[in-house]
Amino acid sequence: RTQVITDEQLAELAGYARAIEKHYGCYMDMEWAVDHKNRIWILQARPETVWSRRNKDTKEEKKVNITTDHKVLVKGLPASPGLVAGKVHVITNPEDIEKFKKGEILVTPMTSPDWVPAMKKAVAIITDAGGMTCHASIVSRELGIPCVVGTKSRSHEATKSIKDGQMITVDATNGIVYDGVLEDIVKKPEAQASTGVAAEYVPVTGTKIYMNLGDPDLAQKYGVLPCDGIGLMREEFIWTTFIHEHPLHLIETGRSDFAVNTLAEGMRKVCQALAPRQVVVRLSDFKSSEYRDLKGGDKYEPHESSALLGWRGASRYYDPKYTPAFKLELEAIKKVRNEFGFKNLQVMIPFCRTVEEAELVTNLMAQEGLARSKDFKVWLMAEIPSNIILADQFNKYVDGYSIGSNDLTMLVLGCDRDNETVQHIYDERNLAVRRAIHHLIEVAHKDGKTVSICGQAPSVYPE
Repeated sequence: RTQVITDEQLAELAGYARAIEKHYGCYMDMEWAVDHKNRIWILQARPETVWSRRNKDTKEEKKVNITTDHKVLVKGLPASPGLVAGKVHVITNPEDIEKFKKGEILVTPMTSPDWVPAMKKAVAIITDAGGMTCHASIVSRELGIPCVVGTKSRSHEATKSIKDGQMITVDATNGIVYDGVLEDIVKKPEAQASTGVAAEYVPVTGTKIYMNLGDPDLAQKYGVLPCDGIGLMREEFIWTTFIHEHPLHLIETGRSDFAVNTLAEGMRKVCQALAPRQVVVRLSDFKSSEYRDLKGGDKYEPHESSALLGWRGASRYYDPKYTPAFKLELEAIKKVRNEFGFKNLQVMIPFCRTVEEAELVTNLMAQEGLARSKDFKVWLMAEIPSNIILADQFNKYVDGYSIGSNDLTMLVLGCDRDNETVQHIYDERNLAVRRAIHHLIEVAHKDGKTVSICGQAPSVYPE
């Protein structure tokens, strides 16, 4: 019942609190300590999440004009369900991504991996182009935020029909965007998109259920789900969210350790949250156009007329122009497995066109200390027809496959899934695609190889 810090220290603490809240622009939850020399140390500062949210909700409700008029602005594909109202920020130029603020609704022509930092701040996303398997759709579902895509193909372009700063309501469950803040949304907070994980009974299945994950910061949250591990961790998220620079640029500027340590830390978070369950990280699969968007990328990347079918995936790893960068990834994986001790980390090779490429890449990995073994598994993304047709030969170099049904459908049918003109042809249920999947399962199982599927199709089509 006695005051244990001085009035001067109280005033000093109050000054720190005000400065920290001013810096972050929100209420902060802080921890501090006083050492043996009576010096104050700030130990932690993070956004306060309970009372600040309640206060904010109350204030914003008073400022916003509530409407009962259901005026439709645009319609699109309901890519990630949810209901939310808020202020729009229209971004058409990637250079303006840094201007995007937390809590806004992102309206843009289309997203790509370098947009992820802004997407993580958004309460909803609306795009002009794209389908159910485009980048915006996949990332929004993982982040648990409402998303409407392809407004251009369904009605009008969102970037032209919705004004910057406009208040809107997004019904991403039905793919409709309304003008203003609808009264029935405000009065039903339970209808808002929720990113919480509810505990519920999940039946045991004969088939293992793995999760897709890109953002390491979500691992702790989703790791509590009753899954068998991570079947696809996309390494690109770590590059675009935490590194931002081209790997060869980092090597040239003497900062290879930064890349290795940052990659390793991202992987460690996931492996630790899921242990002892397996985590399969997909090795880098940026296209040249996406690599060029990273700092310093212009110097190292070719201009390809079709980057989707160009220098990506396995074809980079053994190329002398890129091998030093690939070795950074391998160093990070070794650090997680050997230094941090998380042996549950395994890898997957993406976009491997030929059996010769599979041999080259696995040999290179073995030379760098990552040889296939009982303890270290290597999977192959089955996303190219050659992976299916020559599965009996690919079996020699991998432990199993993960069917990327999005790219596989595109390449079997020769159909760009993001091209609205031919989007009606793109269908994973096409007999050609189903026969390809059937063949892979049969041939892989003959040699005791596992087969998984990580595309969008199984979550949409029960058949």
